[in-house]
Amino acid sequence: MSIRLNPYFVFNGNTREALYFYEKALRGSVVGITTFGDLPEDPAHPLTDEMKTLVMHAHLKVGNADLMFSDTFPGTSHQADGDTVQIAIHPTEEADAREIFAALEDGGQVVMPLQKTDWSPLYGIVKDKFGVTFQVNVAGEE
Repeated sequence: MSIRLNPYFVFNGNTREALYFYEKALRGSVVGITTFGDLPEDPAHPLTDEMKTLVMHAHLKVGNADLMFSDTFPGTSHQADGDTVQIAIHPTEEADAREIFAALEDGGQVVMPLQKTDWSPLYGIVKDKFGVTFQVNVAGEE
């Protein structure tokens, strides 16, 4: 069996902002964006002009990883905070780790500053301005 997993981020109306933030911070490339307004109209469920601009699905390519994004559909619940799932990033160079960490820290909060650990020459944890927690870990020598 072959299986592939990828994170799917759900935001409450600010997906575009998050998508372009991560594109820059993680040196990614936006593959595509589909809005709710791009879907065929359904007279039984009309959309306001504001709803039509919200992101139904977006795809960001970061290295070999695929990150997916969506806004919650208006009127559905959205839990804005939680650390149940964290994203681990494994740059090979310390300079890259520092740059990515600093970009994610902008408007966010450092949970654990970048530092040497028993398993890594440089490791840290940062919660970005969208409430997503990232672990930045440079692989140690094998």
